[in-house]
Amino acid sequence: MIRLNFVAALNEAAAKNLRTLEEQIRQAISEDPFIFAACEPLIRGGKRLRPMLFMLCANAKTACPPEKTMPLATALELIHTASLVHDDIIDTSKRRRGVETANSKYGAQIAVLIGDYLFAKAFQLVAENDYGAEVSSILSKLVKNLCVGEIMQDRSLFVVPTMTEYYTRINLKTAIFLSSCCKLGAVVAKAPSREVENLTAYGAGLGLAFQIIDDLLDFFGDETVTGKPHGGDLKSGVITLPVIRALEVSGDADKLKALVTRGEVTAEDIDAAIKIIRATDAVDYCRTRAEAHIEAARVNLPLTLKTSVSLALEQIADFVVDRTR
Repeated sequence: MIRLNFVAALNEAAAKNLRTLEEQIRQAISEDPFIFAACEPLIRGGKRLRPMLFMLCANAKTACPPEKTMPLATALELIHTASLVHDDIIDTSKRRRGVETANSKYGAQIAVLIGDYLFAKAFQLVAENDYGAEVSSILSKLVKNLCVGEIMQDRSLFVVPTMTEYYTRINLKTAIFLSSCCKLGAVVAKAPSREVENLTAYGAGLGLAFQIIDDLLDFFGDETVTGKPHGGDLKSGVITLPVIRALEVSGDADKLKALVTRGEVTAEDIDAAIKIIRATDAVDYCRTRAEAHIEAARVNLPLTLKTSVSLALEQIADFVVDRTR
């Protein structure tokens, strides 16, 4: 299983928490043999970024007992996996993390229910562990925003968004998720309000950068590493920052716009679009934007964090802009 490169820098307690998390995630999906068989391949390939952020922020100053963090960390990974299952149905994706998607393998009807099951299991874990109203509210808003972001995206397929519309979408679908993970950690640890705000802002900047890099990898990542074919977003009608920037500066902007807005994008169209994008400054532009969001995230890291936690959060920031999957 691939993991982020900073794991080796964590102290033994944090590393042990990650091992326990793996056990808890598998246990959460093991009640039904079919559910386990359907979800295990997706669960197996995850980065665990969201529960890692939560656990790091929960242990930012003093150790938070695993029995307090583990159910919520597990719930966050289940929510993330559920959203991916539903995304794959909407996008009619065939592969995710190098394996066949639930909708491709079992059909959309079963896949919808698998996603619903994972959402329900996540909220069951939260309800059974008395996290309180604030945690439930943050989680509910998180899932609501995922839905609003997806609706916004699906109502504007094959339409070029403005920069504001693009940022609104990635904020709803990605940045709020990562910022909520950080906020939940601080809330569970009963951190001071200023520290909660700072860690939430760190997560927001991280999330914006993460999605911009994700959008770049969709065009230019190594398919054997990402586990997805190039141009998946474009094929689904989702127009992202590399295209938006190329449309602003390319001499072939009219041709590119015709390719990405025609309603049915072929493999040849994707190759042509990539060629046009590559001929502009779009890749450098996107990386510069992502790096700016990462720097904004770093600025918000409180100076009072434990050294091991601060180092890990810094290395997550490095990972986000340097990642290949």
